[in-house]
Amino acid sequence: MKTTAPVSRRGGRWTPWLYLTPALVVLAALLAYPIYQLGLISLLEYTQAQVSGGETATFEGFANYTELFGDQQFWSVLLATVVFATLCVTGTLTVGCSLAVLLTRIRTLPRLALMMAALGAWATPAITGSTVWMFLFDADFGPVNKLLGLDDYSWTYGRYSAFFLVFLEIVWCSFPFVMVTMYAGIRAIPGEVLEAASLDGASAVRTWRSIMAPMLRPILIVVTIQSIIWDFKVFTQIYVMTDGGGIAGQNLVLNVYAYQKAFSSSQYSLGSAIGVVMLVILLGVTLVYLRLLRRRGEEL
Repeated sequence: MKTTAPVSRRGGRWTPWLYLTPALVVLAALLAYPIYQLGLISLLEYTQAQVSGGETATFEGFANYTELFGDQQFWSVLLATVVFATLCVTGTLTVGCSLAVLLTRIRTLPRLALMMAALGAWATPAITGSTVWMFLFDADFGPVNKLLGLDDYSWTYGRYSAFFLVFLEIVWCSFPFVMVTMYAGIRAIPGEVLEAASLDGASAVRTWRSIMAPMLRPILIVVTIQSIIWDFKVFTQIYVMTDGGGIAGQNLVLNVYAYQKAFSSSQYSLGSAIGVVMLVILLGVTLVYLRLLRRRGEEL
């Protein structure tokens, strides 16, 4: 009987890195210098005077971070960003997972129509989608106000109604990623398992909670972390739909707050410091994401 020599895993340990090298080189070339400049400017006194060349930038150390962390508005905006991102992630996962389950229970033609409609929402540029939603909820001409009988009601005037409007738009453009990913995971579940649950009389909710969710946990965790990264750094929807952060900054999130500090107030150092703080937070989330990907690979 012919035997095959075992393949050494040690010899192929660096093979994945060889394939990833071109992408890593490109990413390093595109990101290394901007991140270096971001960190450097956050340590300097860098305002419009330094940009125009009238004064020389001076090294301030961590003075900008001290000023930033001592600003009550920063902590208020950070809290609002975390709460808003949490709600957006929850809404996106709820809609995406629900429609993923629905896709497994409808016929081919309705499934194709739903997939095409969802992918159309996903492919729509953020600024275009935001403009469309602004029209739909316009106080004078919006069809939603006319349908609900809310004459002259401005959704962007109040803080919570404006956040709610942006929340709807973000969920609308984000749920297709979750839906497609979870649908692919559901289709990979053995049909015998779902058939056995159906024969035992399990409802759709019970089937999801007791069978599908545990089996899809690795995919669900990865999708959740990916959504956190996207929703935490949201900018376009807030900026377009609330006209730069709402009345008196009532709808500010960190990305818009950094933009206002850097370009509206010409405090480029503070804007860079906010960018560094966001970078550190998102790097932490990304490291968790990579660990989960690695653990999932080991499980498979």
